[in-house]
Amino acid sequence: MALAAGLQETLAAIFPGALSVDAAECLTYGYDNSRRRALPDAVVFPTAHEQVVALVQACRATRTPLIARGRGTNTTGATVPIHGGVVVSFERMNRILRIDPANRYAVVEPGVLNGELQAALKPLGFFWPPDPTSSAYCSIGGNLACNAAGPRTVKYGAPRENTLGLQAVAGSGETFRAGYYTSKGATGYDLTRLLIGAEGTLALITEATLKLTPLAAAKRVLRATYADITSAAAAVSRIMAQPVTPCALEFLDDEALRLARRHGGDAIPVAGAMLLIEVDGEAAFLPAAVEAVAAAARGPGLLDWRAAEDAAEIADLWAARKALSPALRAIAPMKINEDVVVPVSRLPELIGGLKEISNTFQIPIVNFGHAGNGNIHVNLLYRPEDPVQAAAAPDCLAAVFDLVLSLDGTLSGEHGIGLVKREFLPRALDPMALALMRRIKAQFDPDGILNPGKLLPD
Repeated sequence: MALAAGLQETLAAIFPGALSVDAAECLTYGYDNSRRRALPDAVVFPTAHEQVVALVQACRATRTPLIARGRGTNTTGATVPIHGGVVVSFERMNRILRIDPANRYAVVEPGVLNGELQAALKPLGFFWPPDPTSSAYCSIGGNLACNAAGPRTVKYGAPRENTLGLQAVAGSGETFRAGYYTSKGATGYDLTRLLIGAEGTLALITEATLKLTPLAAAKRVLRATYADITSAAAAVSRIMAQPVTPCALEFLDDEALRLARRHGGDAIPVAGAMLLIEVDGEAAFLPAAVEAVAAAARGPGLLDWRAAEDAAEIADLWAARKALSPALRAIAPMKINEDVVVPVSRLPELIGGLKEISNTFQIPIVNFGHAGNGNIHVNLLYRPEDPVQAAAAPDCLAAVFDLVLSLDGTLSGEHGIGLVKREFLPRALDPMALALMRRIKAQFDPDGILNPGKLLPD
């Protein structure tokens, strides 16, 4: 679609020198890490809240789709402008407005990179817990839009647990503030948590007040290998059932280890499955905490247990996890990557069921992820050029989701729904819940201009 009559001139007035309608540049802002791509009609680069207000009002007046974008690292097509319209890139709204250590919060604009914020907080003795794999180059706004988390979520929570308040512009073009500057608040509906994970379908976030956490005094990195995936999954349940909560608990199955070893070398062990565990806290209490976790990790199927003593050993233990993503990209550029979640106690059933699904459909499935939350990244490694595998892939994915839901799980832990999973949402939510979500969407965005075609199914 083309821009409505007069809209380009309006946008040029709102964004002097910060508007692009060149097709080549617009296409650069029409993709994300799902590898889907579409051409927007224009891209704008706001630097102030007032510009975002004017932008939403102009797009609403012309019924023009408006898609918020951080750095495009999401994997679900959530930032792909499938109906054209205007992409609003927040990369220039990238200021850390203030850090208040005494009250443990920071106020930032949505374009601030996660890694930049962590670097600014570290000398002050704080961090913001969400730490996606892409933290060096993903934006805070994108983290909030998808409720993107990472390994530390098991102990410290996701963005919903670590955000105090937001300033935003609804699809109606109206500004509102949700939340507080305090760690407690019981005043009305929790609009902050509603916006987080909404994938830009309700409002555009222009400012966030983030809850900060003191850095731990010490940390230990541990690795346990097991004869099979069932033993490792059972160990996860035992670890999470005892009082010491690790700050990271990562799982890699046998296929993940094999691929990582091929890419990362002999430092990566040969095993049926592996757990990577981080434990943090006060140095004086850390040995007892490590022993508590180790006692839970010991059990049937344990092959080897290692604790890193220095930075070099820490890097050695994490080698498999860091080598895995590039290995998967190299061998399966068209892989289907899902981030399902089940109750931790049901991880053994999930992992066993995924093996059966892989055998049934003859599609390799590689599993790894944040086992402490029951959040497993399920990777279907199919070859699109193989007609048999290409035909089987949709049914294989549906079987994965059916298995997850049968185990009281859900479709996504941190990637979100976006474009690629919205057709499965009715399997996960009952009709009344979906109807309420549509009514909420209509209140925030009465003309349906914000990120149309995403999250909620037709």
